[in-house]
Formats: sequence, structure tokens, C-alpha cells
Amino acid sequence: MKPMRTLGIVAWLLLLVAPSVFSQGAGREWEILCEEVIGLYRAGKYERAVEVAKKALEVAEKNVGLRHPDVAISLNYLALLYKAQGQYAQAEPLCKRSLAILEETLGPNHPAVAESLNNLAELYRATNREEEAAKLEERAATIRPSGR
Repeated sequence: MKPMRTLGIVAWLLLLVAPSVFSQGAGREWEILCEEVIGLYRAGKYERAVEVAKKALEVAEKNVGLRHPDVAISLNYLALLYKAQGQYAQAEPLCKRSLAILEETLGPNHPAVAESLNNLAELYRATNREEEAAKLEERAATIRPSGR
């Protein structure tokens, strides 16, 4: 099931980044909101999940600024919710902003960047942009997993 796989990737991204950023991250309120987003998504309550994801993004931006991995995670949640609802035009700029933040803060060869590239590629495939998707997937494949 593609939507669950996608959310699993985001959850993986959250866990991957967690050890390095939560101690100086967006805070407990943000973590609780993210957990709520996952629960609402799994329950198929996309509209409510979008509201909570927007709140999580707002909390992250307020607590850690605009260019932090926690903001990227929040953007990814929101984008994936829009994608699940077929709102691709709303999802794309969020995916791109998330990718840019991760590349800047974690480096272009971080595994979280590879996952973000794959998320954007999935969005491109959903909008029949196969060539663009393939390029992103090729780039993602060149990024080696960390030793975690």
C-alpha cells in the first residue's frame, strides 16, 4: 500500500534525524503533534491530519526557525497528506522546501536526503513526470545508508 509506505518513510526519517536534533529540536509539543498526525493518517482522517500537521509546522518554525530538520519533517508530513488526497500542486512545493532544508542542514549525501528525493520522485510519478522522477531516484540511489 503506497500511502502507508510513504508515511513509513516519513516515520523512518523522523527516527533517523531524532538522535541528533531532538535535544535541540522543536520540542515535546511538536513531537506530540507529529504522533497525532501519524495516528490520524492511519485512521484515514486526512483533513484533520492536515490541520494538525500545519500546527506542527508552525510550532517547529517558531521553536527552531525556518531551516531546521524538524521543519523539513513537518513539511514532509504535510506534503504526504496532500499527496494522499490527490492535491499534488499543494504537495510539490512542500516536498521541494523539505528537500532543500535537509540538503542544507544534513548535507547532500545524508540518508534522509535520499528518502526526501524518493518522496519527491513518488509525487512526480503520481503526476506522470516519469523522467523527472527517474533522475531523483538515480540521485537517491547514489547516497549510501549511514551505519545506523
